[in-house]
Amino acid sequence: MGLIRYPATDTKRGTIFVNPGGPGGSAADLAAAADGLFPTSVLAHYDIVGIDPRGVGYSDLVQCFASEKTQRPVLAKLNVAFPVGTKQTKTYEQGAAAAGKACSHHGAPLTGAVSTAEDARDMDVIRRAVGDKELTYLGFSYGTYLGQVYANLFPDRVRSMVLDGVLDPIAWAGTAKTKSTPQTIRVPSGQASLRAFNELLDRCDRAKKCTFKTASQTSRQRFAKLAQRLHQHNIQTPDTYNYYVYSYADAIAEITSDLYAPDGGQYVVEFLQALEKGKNSTLPPGPIDDTDLARKTAAQHKPAALRETVNGLRNTEQTSYGFPYDNSFEAFTAPLCTDSLNPAKVTDWPKAVNKINSSAKYFGGYWAGSSAPCASSTWTIKDEDAYRGPFDKRTSGPVLVVGDFWDPATNYRSAEKVSKLLPNSRLLLSDSWGHTAYGTSACVTDAVTTALVQAKMPAKGTRCVGDDQPFGVSTPTPRSRTTAVSGVDPAKVSEILRSHPGRY
Repeated sequence: MGLIRYPATDTKRGTIFVNPGGPGGSAADLAAAADGLFPTSVLAHYDIVGIDPRGVGYSDLVQCFASEKTQRPVLAKLNVAFPVGTKQTKTYEQGAAAAGKACSHHGAPLTGAVSTAEDARDMDVIRRAVGDKELTYLGFSYGTYLGQVYANLFPDRVRSMVLDGVLDPIAWAGTAKTKSTPQTIRVPSGQASLRAFNELLDRCDRAKKCTFKTASQTSRQRFAKLAQRLHQHNIQTPDTYNYYVYSYADAIAEITSDLYAPDGGQYVVEFLQALEKGKNSTLPPGPIDDTDLARKTAAQHKPAALRETVNGLRNTEQTSYGFPYDNSFEAFTAPLCTDSLNPAKVTDWPKAVNKINSSAKYFGGYWAGSSAPCASSTWTIKDEDAYRGPFDKRTSGPVLVVGDFWDPATNYRSAEKVSKLLPNSRLLLSDSWGHTAYGTSACVTDAVTTALVQAKMPAKGTRCVGDDQPFGVSTPTPRSRTTAVSGVDPAKVSEILRSHPGRY
C-alpha cells in the first residue's frame, strides 16, 4: 500500500484523507501537492493523507499482460478516442474482449481485489493507524464514489465528508435491472458533456466578443456542419508550432478535455475555429512535425508510400527492446469493471450508444467505450467483497455534496440524487465551469474547507457562482456568492486536480 502524509505545521487536530478520482489517479500525489490545494489555516492543523488505491501509483500495480510487448497490440486496438464506423468498432470490440480476458487471467489475483470497497476498507485501517476516531475526507469525481462506499460501509465512522464532482453510486455499481446497460452509459456523463457544450455555444450567441458566432446561423448549427464535415474527412489544423490531424472522435475528445477547465470555453472556441480553417486530409490522426510537413503532405497523395512508412515505424517498434510497462489502462479499467455490473458481450456497447444519441449527441460514444472490457463474458474475474449498495445510510457526521452545473464529466443531477440518498447530507450547487467545483470560487472553496475543519455545512439552498464565465456571460438567474477569501490559488488548484489520469 502506497501513501503520502503531508504533515501539519502546527498543533495537529486531525487528518484529512483525499482522493483525486480517476480511477487510477494517485491520492499520494494529491496529498504531496497539499500546499497548493488547501489554505495555510488548514495545513497548520491537519495532516493530509493520500492512499493510492490498490493497483495504482505507489501501491502494488495491477498488470493484465506479461509485458509491454504483449500489452501493446491489444491496446493498439483501443487506441482511438472512441470507435466510429463498422471497421473501427469491430477492431475496438476485439481489443476490449482481449483486454477483459487478459485482466481476468494474467491480471489475477489482484484484479479480483481492486474494487472500491477494498480501498474503503484500506482507508479505514489507515484512519485507525493515524489515531483518528472518525474519518474526515475530501473526494473528487471517482473519489466521490469511494467516499460514498466508505460512508455506507462505516456510517458510524464519518466525522465530515466532502464529495465534489459526484457520481451516482447506483448507476456506477448497477443493479439486476440495469446490468444490461453498460456502466459508462448508466452514468450520465455524455449528457453532462452535451449540456455544457450546448450552453457554451448558446452563451457564444449571446456574447459580444465570442468569435465563433455569426449572424447567419446559431453556433449550434455551425458546429453541426463542422461535425458533419469531420464525419467525412479528417481535418489538418495548423498552429504556432506544429500541425495536427483530427478525426471526428479526436475532435470530440479535445472539446471534452477543454471543457474540464474552468476557463475552457475560450479554448473550445479557438479549437472549433482552427478546425473550420483546416483542410481535409487523408492522413491518419496525430501530430505532424512541421519540419517534415512537405514530405508528409506529398505522401498523403501516395497512400502506398504512406502505408510503407507507417508499417516501417511499426516494425521498428515491434523489434526494438522492451519499454517500461505503463499500467494506466489497468489502473483505470480494473476498478471500473470489478465495481460494476455490465452486459455480457462487447457487441452490446454500440447498440447502447445508439439508444442515447438524442440525449448525449456527439459525446455518448466518447464516454461509453471505456467500460467495454467489462463485458461479463470476457471480464470473468470477480471481487467477492465488492460493495453494490445500499447507498442511503445515515452517517454520524455530515456529508457536503457539491454539484457543478456545467461539469462535463459528472452530471450535477447525480449530486442532487446523492443528496437525497444520504440522510445526513447537504447539497451545494455551483454555477461554475470545468470538472469539479472546488477552487472555482471563494463561495465553494470556503464551504468545502469549513465542512472539513468545522464539520459545518453551508445554509440549505446555498448556490455559488464560478469566477470564470464563458465570454463574460452569466446564466439568466443570478446565484448567491460569498466574499470570504478562500486562501488558495484557483489556477494552482485547477492544475492539481486535472493532472491525474482517468476520466472521472
